[in-house]
Amino acid sequence: MLHASRKYLAAGAVALSLGLAPAGAVAQDFINVLTGGTSGVYYPLGSQLSKIYGENIEGVRTQVQSTKASVENLNLLQQGRGEIAFALGDSVKSAWEGDAEAGFDQKLDKLRAIAAIYPNYIQIVASQESGIKEFGDLKGKGLSVGAPKSGTELNAQRIFGAMDMSYDDLGKTEYLPFGESVELIKNRQLDATLQSAGLGVASIKDLALSLPVTIVSVPNSVAGTLGAPFIAATIPAGTYEGQSEDVPTLAITNILVTHSDVSDEVAYEMTKQLFENLDDMVAAHAAAKAISAENGPKGLPLPLHPGAERYYKEKGLL
Repeated sequence: MLHASRKYLAAGAVALSLGLAPAGAVAQDFINVLTGGTSGVYYPLGSQLSKIYGENIEGVRTQVQSTKASVENLNLLQQGRGEIAFALGDSVKSAWEGDAEAGFDQKLDKLRAIAAIYPNYIQIVASQESGIKEFGDLKGKGLSVGAPKSGTELNAQRIFGAMDMSYDDLGKTEYLPFGESVELIKNRQLDATLQSAGLGVASIKDLALSLPVTIVSVPNSVAGTLGAPFIAATIPAGTYEGQSEDVPTLAITNILVTHSDVSDEVAYEMTKQLFENLDDMVAAHAAAKAISAENGPKGLPLPLHPGAERYYKEKGLL
């Protein structure tokens, strides 16, 4: 086996030195896909992306890593401890600008974009018995705002600020991932959870099937107060069990991010294989229905990786 692999490496080295490497081939590389908690949307999509890359990019080994999501992912990329990551648009903007309050002590200058993907929706879900129906009703109640310094928690901070409220207005503040937040509500230890995720997130589906819930409205005017990358959005009726009406809220674009030390060829292939295998991504989670190559290079708060840029230029999208 060792002899065969040496022979393969030697042959590869000769092919490369002669400029004979097959089209689309890359040097032996490792792609670690950074995601989020296992009950969110990043994880199933990241697992599928890891599979797509492993099967379609020659000479690449892949791995998927569950993390605390956006902020941790971006810091790991800067340190070279991952090759591609899911992150929320406002977290990416904060990382590129070096916003210490958002968890970035300095500008993360190695970050580069692969693609804008699907929107995250701010989804605030309360037990029906809590009586919470709109954002202002959260005063005096118990709310989980997401893991500390996660993209979700940064979203929560900004929305509270735009509503002239703070965590001090809550009766109880928990900083927990999606799955743990839901378990506390089921056990009557918490009133509500704020989750920034794609529509149909597993944790909220699970909660809505377990007890009667209310999807809490957020005024569309908050999007105007916060500005880009926040936009006004709607959670369509029927997204969750028992949800009979559309509910106004906010949305924010998710971004696939890499770093400057990833080779142009690998970044090109990561971009290409994402868009050429969208059916597989949709099979992993319905949120991927909103991903398109046309939107990939739009509205990004940081530069594209040159490899990704090459893909969009080839497709006439830049």
